[in-house]
Order: sequence, then structure tokens, then C-alpha cells
Amino acid sequence: MLRSIIRTMTVVLVSSVAVGSLPSAEAKDYWPGWLGPKRDGWVNDFKPPTEWPKQLQRGWQVKVGTGYGSPLVADGMVYQHACQGNDEVLWCLDLKSGAVKWRKSYTVPFKIGGGGQRHGRGPKSCPVLADGRVFTMSIAGVLTAWDAESGKLLWRSNYGSRFKSSHPYWGASTSPIVDGKRVIVHFGTDDEGALVALDVESGKEVWSLGKDGPSYSSPLLVEIHGIRQIVEWNHNALVGVDSKSGRLLWKQPFPHVGSDQNMPTPTFHNGHVLLGAENRGIHSFEPKLNDGKWTVEKKWSQKKLALDMSSGVVNGDLLYGFSHYDSGRLFCLDTKTGNVLWTGPPRTGRNVMFLSIPKHIVALINNGELKVLKASGDGFRAVASYRVAESETWAPPVLLQTAVLVKDRDTLTLWSLPRTTTP
Repeated sequence: MLRSIIRTMTVVLVSSVAVGSLPSAEAKDYWPGWLGPKRDGWVNDFKPPTEWPKQLQRGWQVKVGTGYGSPLVADGMVYQHACQGNDEVLWCLDLKSGAVKWRKSYTVPFKIGGGGQRHGRGPKSCPVLADGRVFTMSIAGVLTAWDAESGKLLWRSNYGSRFKSSHPYWGASTSPIVDGKRVIVHFGTDDEGALVALDVESGKEVWSLGKDGPSYSSPLLVEIHGIRQIVEWNHNALVGVDSKSGRLLWKQPFPHVGSDQNMPTPTFHNGHVLLGAENRGIHSFEPKLNDGKWTVEKKWSQKKLALDMSSGVVNGDLLYGFSHYDSGRLFCLDTKTGNVLWTGPPRTGRNVMFLSIPKHIVALINNGELKVLKASGDGFRAVASYRVAESETWAPPVLLQTAVLVKDRDTLTLWSLPRTTTP
């Protein structure tokens, strides 16, 4: 009891950093999961300032625990899934003040695979918010539904008995996605698994597809040739799956090879799926439907750049990303041709999380530096740079109308931005 009281007091003290007259985030800000509402990294409501400030002002800060999950924002609240000790924790915080509304924790047994110790014991999956529920995927591959208002546990689904465990070697990092009344996620090990749709209200299985194991990548929900489908890169292939029925529509073999993991989330643009693979280049695939039959055509492939853990984003017709070659380089390439338009300096870092805004790209480097780049194919041009953390930042940032949320090793911080916008 005393430990619980002390923990609560610590959280309140850390989160009560005075904001004063700083611009504050607004209740209408909305960010429901990994890479935003459409899982494409595009920030709909943000308007770049006429002049980027020399530095950002820190608002509140809360010690939430470790993990790589994205903060979620809705109805004036922030949700953060993290790990403290042997427990995974789901926080609900007030967006303006950082005050704790509720905190729920549960023990998650997990042994870190060799070589992954530096990344900690998760969680690595990003939660998703839909229809008043928060869905979290533990590092052990257990999916849990929570009531967003109260934090009440609604249901929990564990496919460990079916697949011996519910996660690949280094733990589950695939992020669930919601389509209407279905929450969809891949359960299983490296060797076997299934893409599964569960009813959002009850957690009961709606459909299950395949035997391939999950990868560390996350699925997309897109429409191709008028058919709403899940595009997912699993352990063995890139696939398109009818979201309602779970029927496999098309399949492009692209297996995990040796120690080269299937990790980045694919990017969907103008009917094409852009796929970057560790040590295996970047590729463009076009799923086609003719006379009821699906085929996949490779449009282009280039081996000068590759994506390791970082997922790219599109701005205009250009793809921006982070190649792990040369100890890390930012890059821009033409989505129509695959031609590399520019690369940034080498030795930039180990990982970058991207967001896309009008005329700019926002890049959070794992060393705690937030860069704003000009969205142009004419060359690498940084227009602003900010120090937003002293420890590593592997979790995705969330850019709001007048603020940015940054999760570092174990704290979540709100940094304020000016409201002034371009004419």
C-alpha cells in the first residue's frame, strides 16, 4: 500500500511541471495509433509555423516506464502503454496538464531473446484506440481490450496455447489495427501463426487466416481496386487480405532471411505497396485485379538503400526514410521510379521515426534529436532541430496542433509549439 502511495505521489509531482502561459494541446487533437488515423504518418491538423522557433518549451513530463509504443490522443486524454519492472502499464493522462486520470498494470512474464537485451522487455507494439476502447498488444503477444474512459479490463486474448507462444523470438511488435467491429492482429511464433480478426466487443474470433508466423512489421488497412483489405508483411510474404471475410486476395513472397528481419511497416501510395527490407533494398509492388483474379507486379527495385527498423512516409510523390547503410542515412526517393533523389549525412543514428506534414518531414532520431526537413527532392535541407530528450527515443512522436509528445527511455514529455501558421 505504501509503495503504491509513493508511486502515485511521484507521478503527480513529475507531471505537475508548470505550463504557465505556454500554448497547450487541445481536446480536439486526435492520434489513435501507430502512424496516425490512416497509418501513413500524415498529420492532418498541423499547420507549420511561419518561422520555426529556435527551441521548444517543455510543458509537463511523466515517468511512465520503458517501451516503444506510440502515445495515443483523443478527447483531451493521452494513453501510453509502457513497462515498469515485470508489469506492463497502461496510463491515461490529461492532455493539458499531464495529470494521471487512471493507471492499470498487469504482470507479463517474458524472457528477452539473445541479442535483444538493449531494447528492453517492451512493450514494442503500438496500441490502438477505437470506439471508446484501447487495444494493447503485450510483448508476450497477448491482446487486451480496455475501456478508454475508466481503464476497465474488457477482455483478453492469448493464442499461446495454439502456437506454443504468441510472439516471435524478440517479442511481439506488430501493432493491432481496427476496422469497424473487428480488431486485427497477427499471433504466433517465427515458425507458425495466423492473422486473426476478433470482435471488438467480446474478443471472440471472427476469422483466422494462414499458418505463417508474424513478423515485427505492422499491417495497413487500405482500399485496392474497390476492395477494403489488410496489407500485411508477415514472416514469409507480403499479403492482401479481405478485411471483412479474412479471404486471402494476393500474396507476394518476401521471407525473413537469416538474421535480416521483416520489420518496417509497408507504405501504400497510389495503388502501390512500397516495401523496405533489412539488407534487401526497397521495392514497389502493384496488386492488380483482372477478371476476378489477383496478381502482383513488381514495378521497381533498388538496392542502394534499405530499411532496417524504421518505416518510411510519403509526402507528395516522394518517399522519405532512413537507410541503415553507412551507419544510418536519411533519404528521399521518387515513388514512381525508385530513383534516389538525395541522401543525408552518414552516421546519423540507429533509428528514426517519421511524420509527414505540409511541405515538411518531421524526423525523431533515436538520440533524442527532433529534425524538421524540407519535403523536397532537391536535396537534404534541415529547417529546424530540437533536443527533446536526453535518453534514447525509439517510440514514435505525436505531433499535435500546438505541441509534440515525445516518449524517451522511461518518460513522456509534452513540448509546446507556437500557434502562428503560414498564410
